[in-house]
Amino acid sequence: MDLRAVAMGLTFALIWSSAFTSARIIVDAAPPLYSLSARFAISGLIGIGIALALGQSFRLSRGQWRAVVVFGLCQNAIYLGLNFVAMQWIEASLAAIIASTMPLLVALANWTIFRERLPTMGVLGLIAGFAGVALIMAQRFGGGADPLGIALCLIGAVALAAATLTVRSASSDGGNLLMIVGLQMLVGSVALLLPAMLLEVPQVDWTMPFVVAFVYTTLMPGLAATLIWFLLVGRIGPTRAATYHFLNPVFGVAIAFVLLSEQLSWVDAVGVAIIAGGILAVQRARIAT
Repeated sequence: MDLRAVAMGLTFALIWSSAFTSARIIVDAAPPLYSLSARFAISGLIGIGIALALGQSFRLSRGQWRAVVVFGLCQNAIYLGLNFVAMQWIEASLAAIIASTMPLLVALANWTIFRERLPTMGVLGLIAGFAGVALIMAQRFGGGADPLGIALCLIGAVALAAATLTVRSASSDGGNLLMIVGLQMLVGSVALLLPAMLLEVPQVDWTMPFVVAFVYTTLMPGLAATLIWFLLVGRIGPTRAATYHFLNPVFGVAIAFVLLSEQLSWVDAVGVAIIAGGILAVQRARIAT
């Protein structure tokens, strides 16, 4: 990895991890599905507008269109939709920790379903990563964490892993990357609108923290981080790019601690360190193969 790739990876991890804290602020003031659908609509239209101004077009390959739909549904509608709903009941730090299992789930699927060879270090990393999650879960359940919120986040992590397995085809042609990002945002917006209309009342408490969090989430995690991720995958490949996800539990917990004053126990700290080490071991093992 060159310095540019390292900078892109660190920037992506920081922005992506901050989304859990900003989402927690948003769902305190507005219905989660309506908020997320609106965020995707705005981000998508901005992305498509910029893409058209840069000369990009809607002429995508069949693989790219498939990836747009799958990524829009799995990451934006299912993963983020479930996380936004869940954060009505659980802390942002816990949601970030659960979401950080995505590279472990991807490696597990590649190893068990697609028969990708995984060296011993990778297998040990998988075991350590999931053990770290189990350690935190046991402690949080004992502290009264909401089981439904945790279940929704776990389902979302599986959906994100499925989306990640399709990202290579969307990153194979850098000429239309911003268009791809914008289109998959619109897919997520449309997919979330119907359940929002059926399940929620569109009432918003227009506080300053809500406005700042919504604008930040729309522009940074919503648009900038997704674009950086596609560029990073196109530059160094999905396996190397996924290495930076080992920073997500660390950054996610730290940001929630600083901005939301969420409590961090020594069990959380140990569990996060184990998860991060497990992810790093898995990704280094996959790179080595």
